[in-house]
Amino acid sequence: MKIGIIGASGKVRTKVLEEAKRRGHEVTAIVRNAEKLKDYSDVKVIEKDIFNLTTDDIKDLDVVVNAFGAPLGDENGHVEAGRALINVLKEVDTRAIIVGGAGSLFVDDSHTTRVVDTPDVPDVIKPTSKGQGRNLQELQEAEGTTWTFVSPSAEFDVEGKRTGTYTLGKDQLLFNSKGNSYISYADYAIAIVDEAENANHINERFTVVGEQD
Repeated sequence: MKIGIIGASGKVRTKVLEEAKRRGHEVTAIVRNAEKLKDYSDVKVIEKDIFNLTTDDIKDLDVVVNAFGAPLGDENGHVEAGRALINVLKEVDTRAIIVGGAGSLFVDDSHTTRVVDTPDVPDVIKPTSKGQGRNLQELQEAEGTTWTFVSPSAEFDVEGKRTGTYTLGKDQLLFNSKGNSYISYADYAIAIVDEAENANHINERFTVVGEQD
């Protein structure tokens, strides 16, 4: 399978890149600075940001993973990047998988309150979380695109272990056997590549939770 990763030099993006390579997929890294991927000699690199992508860049890919990351406090970054990708996707058959946030997940069974609206979320995180939520909404309203939006758990652990397992949910925040909403970057990357391979959540969002030591 041919998998492109937008922003492949970042932390979560690198985990996805390594997971895809581990399974033998042909990976194309789409990054602003190719120098950051000099240690991946077997990965094709396109030196561009998401706003300059064209149909020619992604038309031969089976899946493109959008791992664009906006700075904390930037509400419009994910929205504008998402719109740029939607416009390109309309012209190709490539499927998109979006690295989303937990902020747009619901915390109650009635689906009236989202994580981003709860008092425990720091103010600095809220604008970016709201932007990711708007990106999801615009994907849901877009026509002529094939996408999946993947929300992590509330605690997203860059140093966490690769256990190889996770539990799936849809639009509501999940908790593990210890009562924590937790997923490691490595296990989240497994869920991303699993979705690339299996296409089980076409034009919808899902979320994942993992176990801890």
